[in-house]
Amino acid sequence: MKKLLLIVVLLSVLAFAGCKAKVEDEYAQGVTDTTVLVGNTAATSGYFAMVGGPFNDGLEAYFKHYNDLGGVNGRTITLKHYDDGFSGTEGYAYTEQLIEDDKVFALVGHFGTPTVGGTLELIREKGIPMVYAATGIADLFREPAVGNERVVFPVQPIYQTEGRWMVAKAKELVTGLKKIGVFYTDDEAGQNLLKGVEDRATALGITLVKQQTALSSGAITPAAQVTSMKDANVDLIIAAMNQAPFLQLAAELAKQNSTKPVVTSYVSSNISVTTALKGPEGSVGNKFDVYAGAWVDIAGDNAANFEQFMADMAAFGKPELAANAFAMAGWIAGYFFVEGLSRVKGVVTWDKFVTAMESKPFENPLGGTIDFAKGNRYGTTEMAMLKMNPASESGLGWDVAIGLSGIK
Repeated sequence: MKKLLLIVVLLSVLAFAGCKAKVEDEYAQGVTDTTVLVGNTAATSGYFAMVGGPFNDGLEAYFKHYNDLGGVNGRTITLKHYDDGFSGTEGYAYTEQLIEDDKVFALVGHFGTPTVGGTLELIREKGIPMVYAATGIADLFREPAVGNERVVFPVQPIYQTEGRWMVAKAKELVTGLKKIGVFYTDDEAGQNLLKGVEDRATALGITLVKQQTALSSGAITPAAQVTSMKDANVDLIIAAMNQAPFLQLAAELAKQNSTKPVVTSYVSSNISVTTALKGPEGSVGNKFDVYAGAWVDIAGDNAANFEQFMADMAAFGKPELAANAFAMAGWIAGYFFVEGLSRVKGVVTWDKFVTAMESKPFENPLGGTIDFAKGNRYGTTEMAMLKMNPASESGLGWDVAIGLSGIK
């Protein structure tokens, strides 16, 4: 009887051990032998649809390119998308739904300051990979990321770093720069950009004149703030904000005949913003120069990749987006995920994917090098300074004023 009991116990232990090994060898959620399901929640309606729509088109165009070739290691990629209208509340609910109900393998192109900022804790808690955040909030930065923080892979520049970069480049644009006017929004983007501006201005001994403005179009126009800034007689203006409030601010600056050069975030360096600022009579562009950062480079060594981007957008049925910076950003997001996934051999798990993402540097097809090794999560650290020019030969509405460079 004792021998029988012992045999039963041993068989039970072996069976348990076998089950455990099997679980460790199973694919992560959203993965089969032939498919990978990923997801995002992005604003494809409302004001920010001008960003979210082209972004998702670029992302899906990149996936289509590889799916048409047979997929990544034999697996085709499908994107599950929800429209959160740029609402952090809806973005959180949809993110949770993507993870818990839809069972996506990863979040790719996680979109917008409200949603990204509101869901990072959830993402890290669940341990699900998130590749490319379409925002630059400070909480993305890690040096190094540890534990489940490693599942987050930021690619775009982070706002605080960009704010420092804006001041450094402003000093190159205006000889003898002494006083900068800063319009900022009281949200994650505006506050983080402002923090970077303040840090660098202090280091360089530059005086700041600060004015808070509305968060989005449809709110009260910043007329009083613009009047006050004009009275301060600053040398240059920094618009620390996203696209919608920037367009509102630029219109008011033009209305009040401001002539000071304006530097704003890279998120506004696209043809749709150029078109909106130009207006029927070119009112803004004729009154003051507009500059913005750009972490995407479509010339030189990247020219062939840019041609591939244009071909992919045409194959996706959106050739009109071949000059759209947001579509390029989505296409880049697709590249980072596909490249990371291609490095995983055999059974695909979250741990193996994170290890693969950190295994060697990425050569951004439309930018510089990003290295996630040792848990570093810097995002992009170098940008070029562009000057708005609706007649630009590049077709993007912007010309290069200062080449790709970091903070000096």
